[in-house]
Parts: sequence; structure tokens; C-alpha cells
Amino acid sequence: MATQAAHISSTVTSPVRSRGVDGRPVLCHFTTVHTELKSRSFYMEFMPLAAGGAAVRYVAPAGIDGHRDGVDFVAVAKPRGRIGQLRNIPAVLKTLLRQRADLYHFQDPELLPVALLLKLIFRRRLVFDSYEDFAAMALTTRGMPRVVRPILAAFVGGLQRLAAICFDGVMTADAGTLRRVARVGRSRKLTFYNFPNLEVFPPPQLSAAKDFDVVYRGGLSERAGTWVLLEAMRLLAAQGRNVRLLLIGYCDDGEVERALRERVAGLGLSPQVEIMGRIRHSEMARALGRARIGICPLQDIPKFRVNIPVKVFEYWACGLPVIASDLPPIRPFFKNVHGGILFPPSDAAQLALSIAWLLEHPESSARMGKHGRDAVVERFNHRREVRKLERFFARIVGTV
Repeated sequence: MATQAAHISSTVTSPVRSRGVDGRPVLCHFTTVHTELKSRSFYMEFMPLAAGGAAVRYVAPAGIDGHRDGVDFVAVAKPRGRIGQLRNIPAVLKTLLRQRADLYHFQDPELLPVALLLKLIFRRRLVFDSYEDFAAMALTTRGMPRVVRPILAAFVGGLQRLAAICFDGVMTADAGTLRRVARVGRSRKLTFYNFPNLEVFPPPQLSAAKDFDVVYRGGLSERAGTWVLLEAMRLLAAQGRNVRLLLIGYCDDGEVERALRERVAGLGLSPQVEIMGRIRHSEMARALGRARIGICPLQDIPKFRVNIPVKVFEYWACGLPVIASDLPPIRPFFKNVHGGILFPPSDAAQLALSIAWLLEHPESSARMGKHGRDAVVERFNHRREVRKLERFFARIVGTV
């Protein structure tokens, strides 16, 4: 690998930085994992930075090449499997070095080897955006024996601490995750909340057709509460309530998706439940707006005791009242916003009661939805977060 790095160094222009508009730094986000434009990295972070005049390069296997939304896209291939990722390191490095960026930003733990080479050999400025509590996620990794999961979690936590030591900056999506590395290394730290971009979530159309009573968006799995939501739907159906549910999101794998569809059919809910799958972030507001109530039924596991669920703020941005699991990260927001109802995680009966109450009290439901939208417009949107991000990057590259 050292020989390959030396060869790359000799074939890439020396590290003289290019500058954006009015001499502003060049910022480069890179991923080889995601073929879709990520809501956090693109819509919440780099598209707004570009709108503010920053020179932004977005290196990704998204099938986009050229200038769009103020961003210069650079297409790369998505490697196949772990071996493919390792073999792809020299090509990715060469592409990144050609961007001659003042700062490189990445989110995917799989890219830590590339990032370490960029930092330790080529002396580039690096920011690791730990948008999930990856250590906590390792405790529920599918296909991994339970006895091995704590070891994997400790290893992942070690990688997060390594990033805090080696890189120039570390970002998280919530304060709980940042605490793991807050006092580690000399890197700058930032909590960048996943609050909605109001350009993507415009004011809701009051005349929009409501094809569904409730909507859920996000991962579709037992840990995310999908099974609890389906049980609540079964209870409502048993009471003679024809409640319609829209599920927007993804399953961990084909086995989970088959189990989900079998459960829907087995509970007799097929006429009432639509599984939409993944959609583009730019289409999220329209899709969520088709429903009357947003649901966040996350289960009480380590990850969700720390992470703030972005879906709650997206529901509020669409003017929907929200029913959410009563978990520590989201509890203070509900207390202050008065935008919905909290229920005990895993309690399908209480979830069913909450859904029924909101459907039976449309004026209260509309008032909660308005409170939520107002809170997003006034406080919980990406504008303040982008200003924080601009200052964070500026300190790292030394322009302030």
C-alpha cells in the first residue's frame, strides 16, 4: 500500500489548493458506498454550503457528473464487497487528490482506510461525520452472533476514537454520540443536528389529498418498531377501524423484507398497508404529506437511547402531528413543542389508542401539526446548523 501511495503522490499535482468564489475554500465530500444523494451530506450540508458560495465537490457513485445545484459532482464506481473496497483504494485516492480540496469530509466507516492515507501520507485536512452511533448499532448487527457483538461494538468505538485523534474534525448528529469522543484527541468537535432543510420541506399544502391515515418513514425492522406498528394496525382493524398505513423505507436485507410482507399478509392488513420502499429525499415532503399522522415507534435499544430521530422533525415540517416512542432523545422536544403524543415503546395497544384519538379529534390533531411546523420554521431547521458548519469548517481550514 505504501508503494501505491508513493506512486499516486508522484502522479498527482502537488498539494497547492484551488479556491472557490472570492478565494473561498474548496470542500470535498466523498463516498463510494451510497448511490443516492444522502439527505444529511447533500441536502442538509453541502447543497446549502454551495448556495452560500462555497466551492463544493461531491465525489460519489450517484451517476451524476458535472455541475448541479451549485455542486460539482465527480462520478466514481461503487466497489463490490469488502475486497472490492480495498482494491479500489488507489483509484479513490487519485480521484480525491485531483480535487485539490482544502478540506475532505466523509461519513462511511468503510472509508476510514482511504481517509487515514489522505491524512497520514498526503497531509490533507479531514473531517469524519459520524452521523450514527456506529458502536451502538454494532450491538444489533444482523447475522452476527450475540457473543461477538460487544467485541464488534468495542472495535467500532475504538475506530471512532482513532478518528478523533487522527483527523482535524469529528461531527455527530446528536450530543449523545459526541460524548463518546468529546475529550479524545485535539480534533475540533461539532454536533450537527439532522433538522429539515426548508427548501426541501416547503409549507404544507392544506388542500393536498390525504390518501393515508398514518405514515412511517425510515428503516423497516423489528428494532425500528415496525412490528409494533403492524400490531397496532391489527388492533385497530379488530375494532372495525379501516386505518390506512404508508411505509416508506428500507429493510436490512431480503429476508427481513419477506418477513415484513408475510406479516402484513398474515395479519390481514394487505388492503390497508402500502410499502413504498426507498424514495429520493427531494420527494419526501410530498410523500409524507399524503398522510394525517406521522409515526415514530422506535424500540428501547442502545442506539435509540442516544440518536435523535430525524423523521419526527420531517413529519412536523409537513404539518403532521406525531406519535413517537417515549425515549430520552426525543422527550424534551415533545415537552416543548406540544406537537404530538408519546407512548411506551413496544406498547402496541397504547399506540393504537393514540392513533384512534388523533383521528377522532381532527382539530386537536391539526393544532399539534401546526405547533410542529412552527417549531421547525422557528428553531429546528437546517439554517442555524449550516451556519455552525460554516464556522466549523472555516476554523479547520484556518480562514477565521
